[in-house]
Amino acid sequence: MESDLNAAQPPRPGPEHAALAPFIGRWRTSGQVLASGSAPALEIAGVDEYEWLPGGFFLLHRVDVRIGGEPARALEIIGWDAGRGTYFMRSFDDQGNAGEMQARVHADGTWRFAGDTERFTGVFSDGGDTLTGRWERREGDEWLPWMDVHLTKGDG
Repeated sequence: MESDLNAAQPPRPGPEHAALAPFIGRWRTSGQVLASGSAPALEIAGVDEYEWLPGGFFLLHRVDVRIGGEPARALEIIGWDAGRGTYFMRSFDDQGNAGEMQARVHADGTWRFAGDTERFTGVFSDGGDTLTGRWERREGDEWLPWMDVHLTKGDG
């Protein structure tokens, strides 16, 4: 009997996992790819969905948007890397691309996602029902504004 009481408990999600909870839900996504010297601005519209995978350790993020009228779809897995003290993000899109990023949430509630060539800074507002942010893209050694996005929780 004593060995039953001392049996190892299954792992449970921790506070780092709970910090991902504001993302959960279906979001109406809007925004704009910013105009550049060689391209006009493009409207972004569609849906982002975040849900827990069984166990509560990872988020599944589905993207289904149109950018300038063209479909853009992707899947992403988000989890916590305790060894590095960051969130990891691995994405796969409908054009055959795969990517990796890391994320952190700062004390002021600002989320920052960063990869080798793209990064995002965003904040939740309206009691968690809005996520607004800016994507930047690296060109050489310089980070340039790329996209502004606004996600509103609710049916998309």
